[in-house]
Amino acid sequence: MLQIKNLTITHHKDLRVILEDFHLTLNSGDKAVIIGEEGNGKSTLIKWIYEPDMAEAYTECTGERICTKERLGYLPQEFPDTERCKTVYEYFSQSDFFYNKTPKELSVMAKQFRVEEGFFYSDQKMGSLSGGEKMKAALMRIFMEEPTVLLLDEPSNDMDIDTLKLLEEIILSWKGIVLYISHDETLIENTANMIIHIEQIARKTKCRYTVMRVPYREYVEQRLKGFEKQKKEAINERSEKKKRDEKYRRVVQSVEHAQNVITRQNPAGGRLLKKKMHAVKSMERRFQREDENMTEMPEIEEAIYFKLGDEDLGIPAGKTVIEYSLDKLWTPDGSRILAQNIFLRIRGEEKICIIGSNGSGKTTLLKKISEELLQRKDIHAEYMPQNYEEILELEKTPVDFLDTTGYQEDRTKIRTYLGSLKYTASEMEHPVRELSGGQKAKVLLLKLSLSKANVLILDEPTRNFSPLSGPVIRQMLKEFRGAVISISHDRKYIDELCDKVYRMTEAGLILERENS
Repeated sequence: MLQIKNLTITHHKDLRVILEDFHLTLNSGDKAVIIGEEGNGKSTLIKWIYEPDMAEAYTECTGERICTKERLGYLPQEFPDTERCKTVYEYFSQSDFFYNKTPKELSVMAKQFRVEEGFFYSDQKMGSLSGGEKMKAALMRIFMEEPTVLLLDEPSNDMDIDTLKLLEEIILSWKGIVLYISHDETLIENTANMIIHIEQIARKTKCRYTVMRVPYREYVEQRLKGFEKQKKEAINERSEKKKRDEKYRRVVQSVEHAQNVITRQNPAGGRLLKKKMHAVKSMERRFQREDENMTEMPEIEEAIYFKLGDEDLGIPAGKTVIEYSLDKLWTPDGSRILAQNIFLRIRGEEKICIIGSNGSGKTTLLKKISEELLQRKDIHAEYMPQNYEEILELEKTPVDFLDTTGYQEDRTKIRTYLGSLKYTASEMEHPVRELSGGQKAKVLLLKLSLSKANVLILDEPTRNFSPLSGPVIRQMLKEFRGAVISISHDRKYIDELCDKVYRMTEAGLILERENS
């Protein structure tokens, strides 16, 4: 059993309370997912559960953690920089449990994770692995230590679709406790039997959390129904209050008028009216008590929304956006060929997605395509890389990064847009490097919007957005009047948005399906 009692987490920097009086009990068989918008404290919570000192470096945490006899295994959201220069063998060798595994056990694990049997002994640098390969290595090292509790911070990031399905199987078959953070709606729908929703409302001045032992879809439906019911009750009560207050106002005016007239002419009648006025005042106090117990209008942390592109700058249906061919696609260091005979043609407002196994060269290809499109004058292309830091200027604030003119009017507009994306005034002044992955993604999405681009090149565009924001991002891209060239492992993104899906193989791009 894993139990948390009375946990309150406060940020050192801005003294913002991100979790207050939090209680949670998890038992074997629980598959609990933590959801919420970026910056709400999801990763901080999971760090504190694993090792309180990790969270207390930048927050003040008070509360009790009880995990007697449980062995915790933790997968961080970002692969540690200190591990990047090590070889794969050195990485696994750091775990004493690695040497306890027999060759047969390692072979079974390699097959399960779809890596070569010699992977564990490879002299390839960890930093040169693809994002998905790093994630596989980290998960395998955790499983070698035989934990009873899995704490996974964004395990689905950078995984190809086949590995995502494997992750689903692992979570579903795990006999102990699984507590994970994910933005992948399909993964959550297929695995979670318990939802932990952390929210920041009232412009991030109040925190709220909800724990429900139901599947994700049921939670979303119950949540929306609950808000609708509460909103309807609040509106009805306010409508009745308005009628009551108007009636009460007329009674008060009538009594006051009569009191002014009669007091001078009929002292006895004046005394009666005085008693009536006393009764009216008593009624007012009763109304005030009733108003204190009125149903509040629901406060909801709404998903972000803004338009991408400009309808007047869309791509004509017959225009060839790109006709790209490449004989050989090499790894960035030129050590080996990833694919051959690549050809891609995109016309008009087509929205295409490239899928494929980790390390197949998808990101390498997309970068090459972006280099060509970004130089074109007949279109306006913008690129959102998988690694945001490739184009973000980490020491600048979000406002400074997005400001291209220096005019006060434009800076005010940028602040307004950032505010609509749930940035607080304080966060607008933080260096970009201090922002969460989701907050960085919002900055880049806003950059795309402000640019008025008609061609978007997107490498894993939904990977850092909450499952509640995911549908909104997909809708924004659906409505975009231009071409979209993307890489994604997000199954809902692929199914709902993409006109064509290509698989990256050694033989080139293969059209896997064309959505009607």
